[in-house]
Amino acid sequence: MQTTHSKVSRHTIRGRAPYRTPAITSKEPTIHDVFESKTGTWQYVVADPATSTAVIIDPVLDYDPATQVVRTDSADALLSLVKDKGYIVDRILETHAHADHITAATYLQKRLAEEQGHRPPIGIGKRIGQVQNLFSQRYSIPREEYENVFDKLFDDDETFNIGELQATAIHLPGHTPDHLGYKIGDNVFCGDSLFHADIGTARCDFPGGSANDLYKSGRKLLSLPDHVKIWTGHDYPPDGRDSVPWISVKEHREQNKHLNDNVMEEEFVAFRKERDAKLAEPKLLHQSLQMNIRAGRLPKPTESGHRMLHLPLKLNGLEW
Repeated sequence: MQTTHSKVSRHTIRGRAPYRTPAITSKEPTIHDVFESKTGTWQYVVADPATSTAVIIDPVLDYDPATQVVRTDSADALLSLVKDKGYIVDRILETHAHADHITAATYLQKRLAEEQGHRPPIGIGKRIGQVQNLFSQRYSIPREEYENVFDKLFDDDETFNIGELQATAIHLPGHTPDHLGYKIGDNVFCGDSLFHADIGTARCDFPGGSANDLYKSGRKLLSLPDHVKIWTGHDYPPDGRDSVPWISVKEHREQNKHLNDNVMEEEFVAFRKERDAKLAEPKLLHQSLQMNIRAGRLPKPTESGHRMLHLPLKLNGLEW
């Protein structure tokens, strides 16, 4: 497995120290970890070195809530990386319907179809329909704008190929009911289930979330061999440390502040529920959910030509 690192504006492609970078083998991927700093999101380009076939995991579409401006800087940086490396993107993979950033999946799919002559399917877990049905009602999204927007719905433990590599879709519920991780070689891209050891785990208070389920998902991940790398979906570095895309199963078992080997399920659930009750909602919650159940497709324009997202008012008990 090989990681890479270089600099791009506002997003950082990071690698790890040389002693943690083993030689490329036919069974391990090349991994490019790309940090989007405004939402604290790790995006990944994962490639088979034997065939240059690649997947993109959890790409970000830039959005400024102050101006309502949507930009594609982060996604375009991924396209530049793919082009520079000569990769053919075979799939775009989502770990779940994110509530804290807007996905660039559909934008990338369109651009890649134009550039490489192949329309990479967008994949997500088979339970995405539960999330779509709930939030389409909440935000009054027409069915035709979210039905069949994902090309591939993965079954639990379904395997698929990335060139000559084999990957597995692992159901990791808790943060959301549809949540998946993707195991590729000795790497799991775990989305918003485990974070860095000094942060711990993701919140479980979204509809369909469950602290009990997240504990079980975490233990599933930490039952893997010690050397397996867990690549997280986010990092929010405290105390000025650098953003870190992965640590090993062994490090999580020893150091994860919420889910190390000394933490039992009852203790974890009690802590997680108490913690979640005090958390503010994600800053881009409403915008993200409305776009992400559409796989990042834009809302259809109104008669005036505007593309609209709905934002609920908070009245604090007032009515008139």
